[in-house]
Amino acid sequence: MNTNTLDKLRAMKFYGMFHAFKSSLETGQTNNFTADELLAHLIDAEWDDRQNRRIERQIYSAKFRYKASIEDVNYHADRGIDRNQIKRLADCTFISRNENILISGSTGIGKSYIGTAIGYQACMLGYRVFYASTPKLFAKLKMAKADGSYLKETSKLERQQLLIFDDFGIQPFDAQSRASLMEIIEDRHGKSSMIITSQLPVSKWHEVIGEKTIADAILDRIVHNAHRIDLKGESMRRKRKAEPIENEYE
Repeated sequence: MNTNTLDKLRAMKFYGMFHAFKSSLETGQTNNFTADELLAHLIDAEWDDRQNRRIERQIYSAKFRYKASIEDVNYHADRGIDRNQIKRLADCTFISRNENILISGSTGIGKSYIGTAIGYQACMLGYRVFYASTPKLFAKLKMAKADGSYLKETSKLERQQLLIFDDFGIQPFDAQSRASLMEIIEDRHGKSSMIITSQLPVSKWHEVIGEKTIADAILDRIVHNAHRIDLKGESMRRKRKAEPIENEYE
């Protein structure tokens, strides 16, 4: 009877229940449960298994470059990071309010790590997230226009509740990329959130975007409801080579 039950649980893809019931049988724990306790134990196991698999799918779909954690952010005094601000942003309520996060600072300072860590946190809370290197994303969109898959790619971006633009402003936008950026920003404005990391201060983004009228329109939509994180200090990569540190890597 138990073998048939296990087979049926596996066939119905109740993997959490399957493993919990199998383990309980092997350890003899079923004798310690009342009927309702056993049912609650199996349902809890199935719930946890489905939640964990959902989070794994969210993280996989986000296409992060590496794993990052809020708990491992380095709050060294010379970096100018407000611990309370990071903790507040980590609850991801900024996404439900359709707000943005702008993270700026010199190369290697940890911008990408903080942005990715918040992205991981959003995945664990059930939000749809997509991470992209800005230069690579717009190169891909150019190719998509050429092969006819542009609408498919932009529709995918529009569905994300949190879009992470990493390395924004590394190279100036040409006319085609500028138009695509405007389209993406317009589609997301007031409906979803972004995290943008850049080596350049926000005051320099006009020059990188180009075409003053379009740059004004883009920045007006990005900046007015944004949380700002301006990192200071030396490169974490150089510091890592000079002396061991306990937290954060990029």
